[in-house]
Amino acid sequence: MIRIAIRWLIAFVLLAATYNPTPYNWVRWSLTNYAEQLPLIVLSGLILLIGYIIFLRATLRSIGPFGMGLVLALVAALLWVLYDFGWLNLENQAANLWLGLIALSLVLGVGLSWSHIRRAISGQADMDDVDE
Repeated sequence: MIRIAIRWLIAFVLLAATYNPTPYNWVRWSLTNYAEQLPLIVLSGLILLIGYIIFLRATLRSIGPFGMGLVLALVAALLWVLYDFGWLNLENQAANLWLGLIALSLVLGVGLSWSHIRRAISGQADMDDVDE
C-alpha cells in the first residue's frame, strides 16, 4: 500500500511542479525567466517531459484510455457526491485547480500501480510480454 501511495505522490508532485495556482511552478517560472535562464528551463522541461512519458506510457499500457477515463469518472463522481452533500465548495478557483491536480494524479498513480492493485484484489500476478 505504501508503494502505491508513493507512486501517487510522485505523480502529484510531477503535475504540481508543472503547474499549480501558486507562483511556484515550472510554467510561471519559465515564462518569467525565459530570457535569462533558457538552458535551465529547457533542461527542467525535458526532465518533466521524461516523467510524463514514464507515467503516461505505464498508465496507457496497464489500464488504457478506457481505464483512465473510468478512474477519472470515479473521482468526478466522488467529488459530485461531496459537493451534493455540501462538504465541498467549488467557489474557489485555486482549490478547484488543486482538486483537478489530485484527480489527474490519481489516474496516473493508479495506472502506474495497477499491477499491484490487481494482485491485491485478485491474488493473480500479471506480467508484461518478455522477449527471450
